[in-house]
Amino acid sequence: MGRGKFKGKPTGQRRFSSAADILAGTSAARPRSFKQKEAEYEEDVEDESEEESEEESEDESDVKKKGHEALIEVDNPNRAKPKTLKARDLDASKTTELSRREREELEKQRAHERYMRLQEQGKTEQARKDLDRLALIRQQREEAAKKREEEKAARDAKKVDARK
Repeated sequence: MGRGKFKGKPTGQRRFSSAADILAGTSAARPRSFKQKEAEYEEDVEDESEEESEEESEDESDVKKKGHEALIEVDNPNRAKPKTLKARDLDASKTTELSRREREELEKQRAHERYMRLQEQGKTEQARKDLDRLALIRQQREEAAKKREEEKAARDAKKVDARK
């Protein structure tokens, strides 16, 4: 079997365990004693997790501190975990205050709606100007239509006169 340009080391080839070997625990990669140690460690972890879950249910606020936090009282607002509220603890009747930006946005929307209502009724200055402009354009169009009809009638009259 060809191995390519470079040959392996004289100490031997690497052996990789298959997934089935690992699950069965018959892997050649780890010694038998490791399997026993691992089983003992898993039992210890399970016992500790049961004890920790009992402690957490008794007092959730008591958190195990890491590193220098056990020695020094650190009050970092960025590290504080936010309290989670459950749905049953929420007060539906209590209204939250809006931020300045949210308040301004609501006021802006209401003002725009009010302006559009007045605009539809024709009570704003802009609406009056638009209606005046519209009336002027309608009048000009009517005059132009009358003029076209008169010119057409004049042309027809000329044709009738030319035929006679």
